[in-house]
Amino acid sequence: MDSRLERFLDEEGKLKRFPSKQSVRALVYEYLAGKFECGRDYTEKEVNGILTSWHTFDDYFVLRRGLIDSGWMQRLPNGSKYWKNEDATPSEAVSQD
Repeated sequence: MDSRLERFLDEEGKLKRFPSKQSVRALVYEYLAGKFECGRDYTEKEVNGILTSWHTFDDYFVLRRGLIDSGWMQRLPNGSKYWKNEDATPSEAVSQD
């Protein structure tokens, strides 16, 4: 695991604070996307529940929006269905040292 990400995780692997640097945010979104299964549809409530269980600062809204904006998750325009983007790949920011 990237050391830049590890600094933001607690001993249980939960995100304890939201990074300010975009390159580290990209790592966070990739990490959180790994908590979702490819080929499965999720309701907004399920997405919120998964995100809530993987962070400690009580802001699943910003995490859900970040997953969508970064391309790791997709959703219907009305928000009734979410799914992991099987074609998503780590961004250049994730690859940089």
